[in-house]
Amino acid sequence: MWLKWISSWALVVSTLNASAQTQDRPLDILARPGVHAIMRHATAPGIGDPSNFTLGNCATQRNLNRDGVLESENLGQRFRSLRLEFTAVYSSQWCRCLDTARALNVGRVMELPALNSFFQNRDTRMAQTTALLSFVRSLKPSDKVLLVTHQVNITAFTGIVPSPGEVILFRLNEQGELEVLGRL
Repeated sequence: MWLKWISSWALVVSTLNASAQTQDRPLDILARPGVHAIMRHATAPGIGDPSNFTLGNCATQRNLNRDGVLESENLGQRFRSLRLEFTAVYSSQWCRCLDTARALNVGRVMELPALNSFFQNRDTRMAQTTALLSFVRSLKPSDKVLLVTHQVNITAFTGIVPSPGEVILFRLNEQGELEVLGRL
């Protein structure tokens, strides 16, 4: 477990904007104005959801295990120790995402359907990704949001396949296009 914990805290910068190559730490990048975070829910063993999945009924869903809860709590503590403040925390309506967001304890958690998984219904991929981009474009310059969602949503939004509990740092450039600035 310690090796897993240490690995989850290893910070890796992935700068995709050639003109912005930097040695800044990801948490320093996150502290900048206009930078937001999108996070894959913490460890929840398995893939997808059971056939009897019901939104709002955690007993019918794949949920965080104890490691997932601890990962979330530790990351939230790290954010708070560095005095990183989010103006809002938005989550998928799936229990594993809501539980991740709440365990972070970095702000009131609000549900955002655009963050819901489309793993078992890929037909909604484009509409949800477009809705998420529109939502991000509607944010005020002073906002700093944390979005908690699923691997498929993050991959569609950023092109990155994140690990459980991984956070992707991004902003919108002057043209309103998404720029990935780092990962933690």
